Amino acid sequence: MNTPFAVLWRRLDAPGHDACQFEQSKSGWSLRGSAVFLDEHKVCQLRYEVLADAAFQTREAAVVGWLGEVPVDLRICAVGNGTWTVNGTEQPPIAGCIDLDLGFTPAANFLPARRLGLIIGEDAQAPAAYLAFPQLKFEVLPQRYKRLSDTEYDYEAPSVGYRGTLKLSPEGVIVFYPDLFLREESPGQVNDEGGRGQT
Repeated sequence: MNTPFAVLWRRLDAPGHDACQFEQSKSGWSLRGSAVFLDEHKVCQLRYEVLADAAFQTREAAVVGWLGEVPVDLRICAVGNGTWTVNGTEQPPIAGCIDLDLGFTPAANFLPARRLGLIIGEDAQAPAAYLAFPQLKFEVLPQRYKRLSDTEYDYEAPSVGYRGTLKLSPEGVIVFYPDLFLREESPGQVNDEGGRGQT
């Protein structure tokens, strides 16, 4: 087992931050975090936990908190044979997906990046069970990852009109998600975008 490590991201599209701890155990990985941000003038706070097996496949997750005055409490399970449930109800639209993508945080990109194990120049499709935000409804999100270097991936999600070069840490955690998220650094430390860290 490895020592847990934590990451703090700053949102680039709205005021907000997201902190997540990544921890490996004998059974796999846990991602535990909290996102606080503004969305259409509403103050939002969402705590999340994603549990994955040793092959980086999501087994269960939870999202709790609030969007303005609206409470959120979602319990998500991958119950086998590509079947997913949310709060005990089966979700046929996302059947067959391996990965889970929570639409308000970059934390879960860690899992497909590690699961796919791409070599430089290789690409793969990785459709995800996507929690669309702010609707908080699940849909399939087509995704393509192409590894450009040790730490860079050409990433495309055509159904939401997004394409960009993701920069990842050696562990596989998002460092820079163009237009959306930037990992914060210690004061005075130069970040991967060539700027000074702001914490």
